[in-house]
Amino acid sequence: MWNAAFWKATAERAIRTFAQALAAVLVAGATSLLDVAWGAAFATAGLAAVLAVLTAIGASEVGASGPGLTEEPTKRARAGETAG
Repeated sequence: MWNAAFWKATAERAIRTFAQALAAVLVAGATSLLDVAWGAAFATAGLAAVLAVLTAIGASEVGASGPGLTEEPTKRARAGETAG
């Protein structure tokens, strides 16, 4: 998390998420571009981008390691056995 590559990838992900959320709001919420509530559309897309950044930070290697929601804890090998 403490390098430029992480933040570049995170920025790209946030921009992509912003664009996708904005497109979804525009498609789902209006019949024409003149009918769009632009403030709400940009607020929704901005919140989605912030959540993408927070997700990237949460998924980075910061903090104690341990099982997540979809992971299983690794089993310790007994003496004489190999983990696998």
